[in-house]
Amino acid sequence: MEINGLPLHPLVVHAVVVLGPLAALTGLAYAFVPRWRWLLRWPLVGLALVTAVTAVVATSAGESLLDARPELEPLVDEHEDWGELLRTASLAYAAAAALGAWALGGPSALASGRGARDTNPVVGMIATVLIAVGAVALLVLVFLAGDSGARAVWG
Repeated sequence: MEINGLPLHPLVVHAVVVLGPLAALTGLAYAFVPRWRWLLRWPLVGLALVTAVTAVVATSAGESLLDARPELEPLVDEHEDWGELLRTASLAYAAAAALGAWALGGPSALASGRGARDTNPVVGMIATVLIAVGAVALLVLVFLAGDSGARAVWG
């Protein structure tokens, strides 16, 4: 997979490196600051979905790059493992963000109070825990996959 003669993998990876932590931090704020939920609900879902899609594309493009350049296999073996784990975690995080957007209510910023929703305490707690754990996992895996990729390329 290439764009204008450049391998697609390093181009798409940068989207994951930027959007993944942004989605994770948005999720942590959404989970732990109920008064911001009205503002963060759709950005969280959008960031989580775009992160998951770009992680899937990055993994696929990385496999394509490795097929084209098999001599890179020993260099990128660890990076490949972290990247696949990151892809799986980003998909799970997107599901947790969608659950949180549906399950977690909160106050509205509107003077009328329209849009405020009550939260089922049990479902809300489950959604909060899933978002928080997913966000931390996403942050850690973006670092580990990125670090191992940088070490493979730059030594």
